Amino acid sequence: RMFDTDLPIRVRDLVGLSIEHGTMSRRRPRRSTIDAALAEVGASGLADRRVGTLSGGQQQLVRQAQAMATDPELLLCDEPLLSLDLSAQRAAVELLDRRRREYGTAVIFVTHSINPVLAVTDRVLYLGPDGHVTGAVDEVMTGPVLSRLYGTDVDVAEVNGRMVVV
Repeated sequence: RMFDTDLPIRVRDLVGLSIEHGTMSRRRPRRSTIDAALAEVGASGLADRRVGTLSGGQQQLVRQAQAMATDPELLLCDEPLLSLDLSAQRAAVELLDRRRREYGTAVIFVTHSINPVLAVTDRVLYLGPDGHVTGAVDEVMTGPVLSRLYGTDVDVAEVNGRMVVV
Protein backbone atom coordinates (compact mmCIF):
# COMPACT_ATOMS: atom_id res chain seq x y z
CA ARG A 1 0.00 0.00 0.00
CA MET A 2 1.37 3.36 -1.01
CA PHE A 3 1.94 6.18 1.46
CA ASP A 4 -0.31 9.20 0.96
CA THR A 5 1.40 11.81 -1.22
CA ASP A 6 0.65 14.51 1.37
CA LEU A 7 2.15 12.59 4.30
CA PRO A 8 4.56 15.12 5.86
CA ILE A 9 7.19 12.71 7.17
CA ARG A 10 10.70 12.08 5.92
CA VAL A 11 12.10 8.63 5.25
CA ARG A 12 14.65 9.00 8.08
CA ASP A 13 11.86 9.84 10.56
CA LEU A 14 9.66 6.96 9.44
CA VAL A 15 12.48 4.43 9.80
CA GLY A 16 13.29 5.96 13.19
CA LEU A 17 9.72 5.31 14.35
CA SER A 18 10.27 1.58 13.91
CA ILE A 19 13.15 1.58 16.40
CA GLU A 20 12.44 1.12 20.08
CA HIS A 21 12.49 4.40 21.99
CA GLY A 22 13.36 4.88 25.65
CA THR A 23 10.90 6.73 27.87
CA MET A 24 13.40 8.67 29.96
CA SER A 25 16.65 8.48 28.04
CA ARG A 26 17.52 7.84 24.41
CA ARG A 27 14.10 9.07 23.38
CA ARG A 28 15.28 9.35 19.80
CA PRO A 29 17.03 6.57 17.95
CA ARG A 30 20.62 7.16 16.97
CA ARG A 31 20.97 8.65 13.52
CA SER A 32 23.71 6.11 12.79
CA THR A 33 21.24 3.25 13.44
CA ILE A 34 18.73 4.73 11.02
CA ASP A 35 21.42 5.43 8.41
CA ALA A 36 22.73 1.85 8.71
CA ALA A 37 19.24 0.43 8.11
CA LEU A 38 18.80 2.62 5.03
CA ALA A 39 22.26 1.71 3.74
CA GLU A 40 21.59 -2.00 4.21
CA VAL A 41 18.70 -1.86 1.72
CA GLY A 42 20.35 0.62 -0.66
CA ALA A 43 18.14 3.56 0.28
CA SER A 44 20.63 6.01 1.82
CA GLY A 45 19.87 8.63 -0.82
CA LEU A 46 16.21 8.70 0.21
CA ALA A 47 16.76 9.65 3.87
CA ASP A 48 15.60 13.27 3.64
CA ARG A 49 12.79 12.81 1.12
CA ARG A 50 9.13 12.80 2.09
CA VAL A 51 7.81 9.23 1.94
CA GLY A 52 4.72 10.20 -0.06
CA THR A 53 6.87 11.46 -2.94
CA LEU A 54 8.66 8.12 -3.42
CA SER A 55 7.92 5.58 -6.14
CA GLY A 56 6.41 2.22 -5.16
CA GLY A 57 9.82 0.53 -5.34
CA GLN A 58 11.44 3.23 -3.20
CA GLN A 59 8.66 2.90 -0.63
CA GLN A 60 9.26 -0.84 -0.57
CA LEU A 61 12.93 -0.22 0.25
CA VAL A 62 11.90 2.07 3.12
CA ARG A 63 9.66 -0.68 4.50
CA GLN A 64 12.58 -3.10 4.30
CA ALA A 65 14.78 -0.62 6.20
CA GLN A 66 12.09 -0.36 8.89
CA ALA A 67 12.04 -4.14 9.21
CA MET A 68 15.83 -4.44 9.43
CA ALA A 69 16.38 -1.51 11.81
CA THR A 70 15.77 -3.51 15.00
CA ASP A 71 17.81 -6.57 13.99
CA PRO A 72 14.80 -8.89 14.31
CA GLU A 73 14.89 -12.61 15.03
CA LEU A 74 11.92 -13.12 12.68
CA LEU A 75 11.01 -11.30 9.48
CA LEU A 76 7.44 -11.63 8.22
CA CYS A 77 7.66 -10.55 4.59
CA ASP A 78 4.36 -9.99 2.80
CA GLU A 79 5.08 -9.41 -0.90
CA PRO A 80 8.43 -7.68 -0.27
CA LEU A 81 9.34 -7.74 -3.97
CA LEU A 82 6.22 -5.86 -5.06
CA SER A 83 7.00 -2.74 -7.13
CA LEU A 84 10.71 -3.61 -7.37
CA ASP A 85 12.51 -4.01 -10.69
CA LEU A 86 14.44 -7.24 -11.33
CA SER A 87 17.73 -5.87 -10.02
CA ALA A 88 16.13 -4.59 -6.81
CA GLN A 89 14.28 -7.91 -6.41
CA ARG A 90 17.58 -9.78 -6.61
CA ALA A 91 19.16 -7.42 -4.09
CA ALA A 92 16.22 -7.84 -1.68
CA VAL A 93 16.34 -11.64 -1.91
CA GLU A 94 20.13 -11.59 -1.36
CA LEU A 95 19.70 -9.30 1.65
CA LEU A 96 17.08 -11.55 3.24
CA ASP A 97 19.14 -14.65 2.58
CA ARG A 98 22.27 -13.01 4.02
CA ARG A 99 20.31 -12.02 7.17
CA ARG A 100 19.11 -15.60 7.48
CA ARG A 101 22.59 -17.09 7.12
CA GLU A 102 24.67 -14.55 9.07
CA TYR A 103 22.28 -13.63 11.89
CA GLY A 104 20.06 -16.71 12.09
CA THR A 105 17.02 -14.57 11.28
CA ALA A 106 13.97 -16.67 10.45
CA VAL A 107 12.24 -15.43 7.30
CA ILE A 108 8.65 -16.16 6.36
CA PHE A 109 8.07 -14.95 2.82
CA VAL A 110 4.62 -14.56 1.27
CA THR A 111 4.63 -14.10 -2.48
CA HIS A 112 2.64 -14.70 -5.64
CA SER A 113 5.89 -14.90 -7.59
CA ILE A 114 7.98 -17.74 -6.17
CA ASN A 115 10.65 -17.90 -8.88
CA PRO A 116 12.87 -15.11 -7.44
CA VAL A 117 13.15 -16.88 -4.07
CA LEU A 118 13.31 -20.56 -5.00
CA ALA A 119 17.10 -20.79 -4.79
CA VAL A 120 17.13 -19.58 -1.16
CA THR A 121 13.99 -21.31 0.09
CA ASP A 122 14.14 -24.18 2.60
CA ARG A 123 10.46 -25.06 2.84
CA VAL A 124 7.34 -24.09 0.93
CA LEU A 125 3.71 -23.81 1.98
CA TYR A 126 1.97 -23.59 -1.37
CA LEU A 127 -1.67 -22.49 -1.33
CA GLY A 128 -3.71 -23.25 -4.42
CA PRO A 129 -7.39 -23.11 -5.29
CA ASP A 130 -7.76 -26.86 -4.68
CA GLY A 131 -5.78 -27.17 -1.45
CA HIS A 132 -2.31 -26.72 -0.06
CA VAL A 133 0.92 -28.64 0.37
CA THR A 134 3.98 -28.18 2.57
CA GLY A 135 7.47 -29.54 2.07
CA ALA A 136 10.91 -29.05 0.65
CA VAL A 137 11.12 -27.13 -2.63
CA ASP A 138 11.84 -30.26 -4.70
CA GLU A 139 8.84 -32.05 -3.12
CA VAL A 140 6.33 -29.23 -3.63
CA MET A 141 7.46 -27.62 -6.86
CA THR A 142 6.61 -30.46 -9.22
CA GLY A 143 4.22 -30.64 -12.12
CA PRO A 144 2.00 -33.31 -10.53
CA VAL A 145 1.73 -31.50 -7.17
CA LEU A 146 0.97 -28.09 -8.68
CA SER A 147 -1.41 -29.63 -11.22
CA ARG A 148 -3.37 -31.14 -8.32
CA LEU A 149 -3.44 -27.80 -6.46
CA TYR A 150 -4.69 -25.91 -9.52
CA GLY A 151 -6.91 -28.59 -11.02
CA THR A 152 -5.20 -28.18 -14.40
CA ASP A 153 -1.93 -29.13 -16.05
CA VAL A 154 1.06 -27.20 -14.71
CA ASP A 155 4.59 -27.73 -15.94
CA VAL A 156 7.73 -27.21 -13.92
CA ALA A 157 10.82 -26.85 -16.09
CA GLU A 158 14.50 -26.20 -15.50
CA VAL A 159 15.96 -23.38 -17.56
CA ASN A 160 19.64 -22.49 -17.18
CA GLY A 161 19.72 -24.28 -13.83
CA ARG A 162 16.65 -22.46 -12.53
CA MET A 163 13.21 -23.87 -11.83
CA VAL A 164 10.40 -22.17 -13.78
CA VAL A 165 6.69 -22.78 -13.22
CA VAL A 166 4.62 -22.55 -16.40
